[in-house]
Amino acid sequence: MATAAPLPAFGPEAPEYWADACRHLMKRDRVLKKIIPQHPGACLQSRGDAFITLARSIVGQQISVKAAQSVWDRFAALSRRLTPAQVLKLKVDDMRAAGLSARKVEYLVDLALHFADKRVQVEAWRAMDDEAIIAQLVAIRGIGRWTAEMFLIFHLMRPNVLPLDDIGLQNGISQAYFSGEPVSRSEIREVAASWAPYCSVATWYIWRSLDPLPVSY
Repeated sequence: MATAAPLPAFGPEAPEYWADACRHLMKRDRVLKKIIPQHPGACLQSRGDAFITLARSIVGQQISVKAAQSVWDRFAALSRRLTPAQVLKLKVDDMRAAGLSARKVEYLVDLALHFADKRVQVEAWRAMDDEAIIAQLVAIRGIGRWTAEMFLIFHLMRPNVLPLDDIGLQNGISQAYFSGEPVSRSEIREVAASWAPYCSVATWYIWRSLDPLPVSY
């Protein structure tokens, strides 16, 4: 009888549920039982504050990761601190010169207004369920369900988010479970049925199976 691969050790920055999630997933899913031990010590980490995380996601829409980083660096250089109030003081021409489209400038201004006017209840999120937070975020121009789900995973570190429209998750499941055949939303749900209550963790490791370098938002 083959022994199970040992569970990797995680540092203090790991979410408190991470080790339990890995044990659960390795027990319930044959694919993740192989993938998780291949990434020892790596785990989901939150970066920046809520406004910065959402602003980065808007900047990165529909362009490559490399291009998004380049535009973000130029945008971030426009102000000493990228707070909502400071973004509202920036000139449109300067934001455009940093590489932002006119639409993305509008989205970033709307995001800054939502934060500055307290239309998003950052302090209340801890007590709100995932769907309630998604509903609040998609009311902001330029933020759709996928962006809201990335925010739940990468900033709030919610453990059980399943981003059905994520290309990486679709491709990873296709390769690992369906021999490269395209997968439907219902097939993704079927695969993920054994992942709950740790769909975010499973998704993160499926992403790692395609690209060992963790992405952060």
